[in-house]
Amino acid sequence: MLLENFYSEASSKIHFSRKQASDFAKKIAGDFNPIHDEKTKRFCVPGDLLFALLLNKYGISQKMRVTFSGMVSDGVSLHFNDSTGESIAIVDDKDKEYLSLVRSGKTSRDEALIHSLTCRYVEFSGQTFPHILVPLMREHQVMINPARPLVIYESMVIDINDLNIEQPALELSDSSLVANGKRGKVCLKFNLLSNGQVIGKGEKNMVLSGLRPYNESEIQQLVNGYDAQKSAATA
Repeated sequence: MLLENFYSEASSKIHFSRKQASDFAKKIAGDFNPIHDEKTKRFCVPGDLLFALLLNKYGISQKMRVTFSGMVSDGVSLHFNDSTGESIAIVDDKDKEYLSLVRSGKTSRDEALIHSLTCRYVEFSGQTFPHILVPLMREHQVMINPARPLVIYESMVIDINDLNIEQPALELSDSSLVANGKRGKVCLKFNLLSNGQVIGKGEKNMVLSGLRPYNESEIQQLVNGYDAQKSAATA
């Protein structure tokens, strides 16, 4: 994965075209969330792309918490300023914050490790829908609006015991959904492994919007449409 293909940078400012962000979502992350389609009205840059950029710019720390506070559109330029601090805010030209990173412990700038962890995380994240979310929604008898499905990042956490690792892997360890009216919060917990041994853990937190009573046939239609888009993109 050549991350540079999916953003443009000038004067320490980064912006994304709709095509760049959409290509990352579909071709790299396997993410066909409608809000990442370049033709949609309510377009936003994938959280996985923003996370990949954070790792690329600031390295991998033993403890990291990334919080998403705004949806990045194609008209937004973000400032990824040089920083060695423990708290980093990514803002636009008007100082509006879109995401933040809080980190501690040792930090690795090893390019091979950063690339490997980024790829493994994006692959893991790409399994969220339908493989993880649909069983959760079925269990709790709620579902997103099939006409306007909205699933967005809230935060993610990574805690690594030792950065002296090669070829890390991720595996799901637990998943939960808490519904409150039309909104729901999903937490996906995962283990980080190296050579088959657990060397860390993490979690991905998301918000579901427009929840309604679960309907199996509507969910199946949504999954079928998602799979059709995926097949067309990889044909």
